[in-house]
Amino acid sequence: MSAKNVPIKPLADYVVAQAEEAATKTASGLYIPGNAQEKPKTAVVVAVAEGVRQIKVGDRIIYKSYSNTDVKVNSEEYILVREEDVLATIEA
Repeated sequence: MSAKNVPIKPLADYVVAQAEEAATKTASGLYIPGNAQEKPKTAVVVAVAEGVRQIKVGDRIIYKSYSNTDVKVNSEEYILVREEDVLATIEA
């Protein structure tokens, strides 16, 4: 159930995602300094465990930012999130 060559195979009800970049500019065109940017709470799912029922690879998700695990593998950063901590999917 993994997309591309993701080196992490999630277990139980976990999904593996990659955080989307935080906005560096406001809607009016002002640049936001790095230390003032909000940490993104949206991510793109790159792998799902077999126990996950409602989320699939490629979904954009909104997740509880305090309940995830950040990992770095082969210079790529990933987020492990339990399915129950995913609040919503984003329709494009």
